[in-house]
Amino acid sequence: MVPTLRTGDVVLLRRSRPPRPDDLVLVRWAARPGQLSVKRAIRPVDGGWHVEGDNPFASTDSRTLGAAEVLGVIRFRLWPRPRPLRRRRTAG
Repeated sequence: MVPTLRTGDVVLLRRSRPPRPDDLVLVRWAARPGQLSVKRAIRPVDGGWHVEGDNPFASTDSRTLGAAEVLGVIRFRLWPRPRPLRRRRTAG
């Protein structure tokens, strides 16, 4: 999820809030049940959510693995630089 998050960042996850498009989410893949990933929610689809990484050239996401199961929404980065993780701004 570079540049939004980097390896080693500590984040706060809310499991009780349903995702909205552009939220950062923790997901699990049916094709890779032992792997958890942080991605950006794009849109709900049959069987879960279409999610994508912020770097399309270095991301394995729904374009390859299909719909993902969202486990929670990431709201804050706690470490190393605490801050809310805002939705990205889209053109248009």
